[in-house]
Amino acid sequence: MTRTSASPSSVAGALGASPQAGLGVETATRIQDLTAPGDLSALRELVWREKLVVLTGQDFTNPEYVAFARRLGHVRPYFQDNYHHPDHPEIFVSSNVPENGQKVGVAGTGRMWHSDYSMFDDPLSMTMVAPRIVPRGKRETHFIDMGRVLRELPPELRRPLAGRRTFHEATWYYKIQPKDIDRAIVELIDEFRKLSPGAWHPAEIEHPFTGERMLYVSSGFTTKVEGMSQEEGNAFLQRLCAFVEQERFIHAQAWREGDILLWDNRFFIHHASTVAPGEASKSYRISLNDGLPFYVGHTGAAGLAP
Repeated sequence: MTRTSASPSSVAGALGASPQAGLGVETATRIQDLTAPGDLSALRELVWREKLVVLTGQDFTNPEYVAFARRLGHVRPYFQDNYHHPDHPEIFVSSNVPENGQKVGVAGTGRMWHSDYSMFDDPLSMTMVAPRIVPRGKRETHFIDMGRVLRELPPELRRPLAGRRTFHEATWYYKIQPKDIDRAIVELIDEFRKLSPGAWHPAEIEHPFTGERMLYVSSGFTTKVEGMSQEEGNAFLQRLCAFVEQERFIHAQAWREGDILLWDNRFFIHHASTVAPGEASKSYRISLNDGLPFYVGHTGAAGLAP
C-alpha cells in the first residue's frame, strides 16, 4: 500500500483547500500555477484523501486545460472519437450546443450511475469536468461515496459478494451516430463489443493509497455477478443497487462557471443530472491515470506514472 508522511491538514493547507458542505474540498489555486512537482503531488494526494476537489474561479484556454491534465497524470482520450473536441482529442465534449453550425461532442452523456471506464480492464483513476456553458436551471453531477455504502451495507447484501467479481459493460448505452443509419442493431452491438468487450473486477476494492475499501458496482454498467446465474445475478443486483442509490447517500455537486470538478473514480459512482428542454449545456471532461494501481492487487495501469 502506498502512503506519504504528509498529514491531511498539511496537504490541504499547501493548496489553500477548505471543506465543502457534504463532501470534498475546494481550492482557488489556479491550474496555471500548478506546475511544480511538489504541488502536483499535493493535489493528487488531496484527491486521494478528500475524494472530490473543486478548483474554483478558473479561467483557462483549452491548451492550458490539457497541459494541466498532462502534468497531473497520464491522460487517456475517450475510446470513441465522436466524443472528442475537434482540436484537442484529450477533451471529452458533452454538449448540446453546435459550433459553427456543426455538432461537437455528444449531448446527454452520463445519465446513469457508473464509474468511468469500469467496463475496461484499466479503469480511469481520476476524472475532471469543467462546465463551459452552465444552464439557467439546475445542473449538477451527483456522487455516491461507495466506501460509505460498503460500511453501511447490510450483511445479506455484503456476504454474497465476498471474494467475488462482477462484470461491467456499457453496451446498452451506445449513442447512435449518423453513420449508423440503415444498420441493424445486432451489427452495432457486435461492433461496439469489439471496442469495449467488458471487464471483470472485484466487487470490493481497496484504495492503494488510503487503504479504504469500497463497493465497486453500478446499476449503469454492472451486469453479472461471478458464481450466480444471469437471473439470480439480475435479482441480486437490483436489490443491491436499490440500497446503494438511496437519497441519503447522494451528494449533488452544483455546476458553477469557472469550476473544475476533480475526483477519484475509485471512491464514487456518479450520475449527470438532466438539462431542461431548450437550455444550453456544455462541459469538457479529461480523464487520466494517477500513477497508482486502480485498486490493491490490480496490475493494469499501475505503470502509467504521471
